[in-house]
Parts: sequence; structure tokens; C-alpha cells
Amino acid sequence: MAETADVIIIGAGIHGASLAFHLTRRGVPPLILERRFIAAGATGRSSGLVRMHYDLEPESALAWASHYIFVNWADIVGGECGFTRTGFLQIVAPQHNEHLRANVAMHQRLGIPSLVVSADDVRRLAPAFHTGDFDLAAFEPESGYADPTGSAAALLTAARSGGARLVQEAQVTGVISRGGRVQGVETSRGPYHAPIVVNAAGAWARPVGHLAGLDLPITTWKHDTAFLRRPKDLGRSHPTVIDFINLMYFRPETGDLTLVGLEDDNPLGLDPELAGDQPQPDFVDRAVERICRRIPGMDRGSLQSANAGYDGLTPDQRAILDRAGPEGFFLVCGFSGTGFKLAPAVGACMAEWIVDGAPRTVDISAFTLRRFEEGRRLTGEHAYGEIWR
Repeated sequence: MAETADVIIIGAGIHGASLAFHLTRRGVPPLILERRFIAAGATGRSSGLVRMHYDLEPESALAWASHYIFVNWADIVGGECGFTRTGFLQIVAPQHNEHLRANVAMHQRLGIPSLVVSADDVRRLAPAFHTGDFDLAAFEPESGYADPTGSAAALLTAARSGGARLVQEAQVTGVISRGGRVQGVETSRGPYHAPIVVNAAGAWARPVGHLAGLDLPITTWKHDTAFLRRPKDLGRSHPTVIDFINLMYFRPETGDLTLVGLEDDNPLGLDPELAGDQPQPDFVDRAVERICRRIPGMDRGSLQSANAGYDGLTPDQRAILDRAGPEGFFLVCGFSGTGFKLAPAVGACMAEWIVDGAPRTVDISAFTLRRFEEGRRLTGEHAYGEIWR
């Protein structure tokens, strides 16, 4: 006899885990189906930034609501998420100064502790940084980074203690529907029945969508990161930074390391099963050259490791949070490399939608799938341009 549940979640990354946690808190413990193991996809390779600076208000609102959970993790979730407060800097080219000011004003309206700082202020915050190529930056003193794999594991531990079930090595091979309604899924382990199925499959969201009769506008996006050993004279830590001038981001890591990721030349459309987790051949050289522009002393550092991960990328590089296809089929996907910091609030919103009929924590209506069908893309009123170029 097939196992049954009220809700099936496809994917045990940070978004599947967050939704499972919030559903369980609402008295609806779900069944989570994972093709490999917890955080095996984008979550396990996420850089883990926790910041609120976006040029789109709904994203900042989701990040701000999520920040509260990261900061109060032990009381709300239990276990550890590894949140580390470093402060966050958003550096932009001088031509984007007014956009930066407008976006910080938007963040402040939401209650986010954010302010505009000068290059001289940044030099005092981070004396090792080169600050001669920008005038202004945004600074969030309460932001930093967390541990994505540990966060997903803690959320699932809490959910399972409340009755949620996790089945690993269960690849979904079909979506069962009858009369326009979801009935469950077929998997490599056999069928599972539920009236609600959630596609939280990350880089595999499009083929999962095909199983429900949907052609989701999502491609795969490969992203490389490197951990560099920081020379001791540069200090024990530094702020977490998104540096649009040098098309990179970086943050500190324990062990006197600095994690670096680049925003350009990230391959699209690769099959994660075939392409593997090795970075592009020229990635480390490019990453070292970029970080040395912002922190000149890093030329005395060394490489600790480098790897690659995959996520689902939409045409406007924003998530899809919606109901589509057969009744009872939900979409929590297309996070385009920026989903970790949003996950606690996204899980709350989607649980509210499933249980109560509508989200309340944040208005997520902007993330509808229909925007692509209608030829609309989500763009901030004071946009800096696409994140990944």
C-alpha cells in the first residue's frame, strides 16, 4: 500500500526544509522526498550570505523577516544555523550612488538597520580594503553569514521531531493527478500519495515541473566559489561584501579564510549530473585577481579549496512562488543563487498559503509564474542591473 501524507515536498534543500518546519509548526507534518541527501544541491554549495540589501522591496522584506529567524534560531528552530555577524557592505560604482541611496531608504522604511556610508567610513571599518574607486556604500551592521547545510539539517530535525518524514534517495519520476488535481508522486522507491505536492527541487525544478505538465522558465546556473587563506596581518575577519564594481562577493570564514564568488561568466544550461562540481579552469585565477583589487594584501594569501554548485535561474533572476499546473501543485523554486537568506520567511509564507489559503508574513504575489507568461520581469525601481552576468 502506498504511503500517504497531507503534503509532499520534493527536495530537502534549505527551502524544502524551511517549508517542512513551518508546516509542522502549523500541525501539518509533511513528507519530504530527496533524490540524494539533505542539502545535496544548491544549499550544500551556498555561500550562506545573510543580508537584506536588494533593489526589489519584496526580496528585502523576505530577507528581513528571515533575518529575525537566523538571529533567534536557537529559540525558534533549535539546533545551530551558524549565524555570524560580520556587518555587510554593498559597494557600487559612483554612477549608482543615487540608486544606492534610494534602496537604503526603502530598506529603512521596512525597518532594516541599513545606512549609507562613505568610502572613508569603509576604510575605518575595513582598513585593508582599497576604497579609491567608489564614493558610497550601504552598510548593514546586523548582517553576516550562516551555515546553509547546518541550517537545513536543523530545520529538518525540528520538523521530524514534530512528525515530518524524510525519505532520501527517492527520485521523483512522475506526478500523479486525476481530474485536474494532484494525487501524489511516483518515485524510484514507489508511489506516495498526497493532495498537495511542492516543487522545491532547485536546479532540478524544471524537469520536476515537466512531470506536472509545466514548462517552467528555469535553466541551470553553475556557480564557483573559492576559499582563500588570508594573511595574518590582514586581521581575523572582515565585513561580508557584495562588490558590484569588481563583479564579486566575499565573506570571512573560520580558520582565517575568505570565501570569494564571482558574478560574471557563470555557465548556464549545464546538466549537473554530467558537469560535476569542479570549478571552471580559469576561475581561481580570476577570483584571486578580483579579491586583490579590493584587498591588495590578499596577494600574499593562498588557495585552500574551490568547488562548484548549481541552482535554478529564471529570466529575471527572481524566484517563482506560486500554484500552477494541476490543483494542489505548488512552486518554490528559481531562486537564482540568492535563495538561502530568504528561506526562513519563504517557508513561513508558503506554509500559510497551503494551510490558510494565503500568505501573511510577506506579500509574495510579485513572484507569480504568470509574470513570464505576461512578458513581465521583476525589476527594482532603482535597479543596479542583473546580479549574474
